[in-house]
Amino acid sequence: MFRNNTFSFIGHFKLFLIISAILIVTGLMGLVTLPFGLNLFNMDVDFLGGVTMTYDLGEQVNTNDVESLAGDILGNKLSSVTTSGSSGTQVVIKSLFVDVDTRNELTAAIQEKYAGASVVSSSSVSASVSEDLRNSAIIAALVAVACMLIYIGIRFDFRSGLAAVVALCHDLLVMLSAYIIFRLPFNVNFIAAALTILGYSINATIVVFDRARENAKANPKADFGDVMDKSIWQTMTRSINTTITTLLTITMVLILGVTSIRNFCWPLFVGVLAGCYSSVCISGNVWVRLRRLKGRKEKKTA
Repeated sequence: MFRNNTFSFIGHFKLFLIISAILIVTGLMGLVTLPFGLNLFNMDVDFLGGVTMTYDLGEQVNTNDVESLAGDILGNKLSSVTTSGSSGTQVVIKSLFVDVDTRNELTAAIQEKYAGASVVSSSSVSASVSEDLRNSAIIAALVAVACMLIYIGIRFDFRSGLAAVVALCHDLLVMLSAYIIFRLPFNVNFIAAALTILGYSINATIVVFDRARENAKANPKADFGDVMDKSIWQTMTRSINTTITTLLTITMVLILGVTSIRNFCWPLFVGVLAGCYSSVCISGNVWVRLRRLKGRKEKKTA
């Protein structure tokens, strides 16, 4: 249905660059400023170290009320307040490290406000463990990107691998922007969400690249930009259908899931949209530009 459309994705690369710059600028700023002590992310105790306390209130949780109560006692050390469990009566309070007296004060205040409240669990994450988790997240992302670069480079060529990596970095930065803008808790869920989106995005990109390779072999004298445009349109129905069905599933979890699950699904929702956009508008464009760049260098050498 899209094959005869005259819109050129390759011809509108500057437009897509502007859109992408708007989407990734917040996440990029968050990464750049982090080493200088300016933290734009809503870091959870998983990455900063701290305490996690779970209570059963004996009634349906109103997170705003609990957050207000916990904020009065914990102050700026309060990290997040989320619901837990299927009954909707459990609440998880996370904070930076506080002493035992402060934890007891919080428990007493909760039990005073909620007559049937009880402590379900209380645990802490040390600074060294949180640092290990941060390092693991970075290593996992780098290893995944490196493996994908090698795989795409072998299956297609090195320039296509670089194009795919650019698209993957784009998607991760869009996810990071969402974490900052919507103040989502930045915790171990990010590792799972990031790796999931990396796999989803590279799969969508490979579909486009595979069709481009087939069309290039069938028309070896055709301009590669025209070949890529044709390939994007030929795979457009697949890209849209896959994205919609995935988003429908995530949306149902967002509607029916508890807060902790929703905090995991929101980045997935944004990442799936970013993956569809980058596979259609970014990766192919970058591959075409890299091929043209090599061609210009060869002409200058000759």
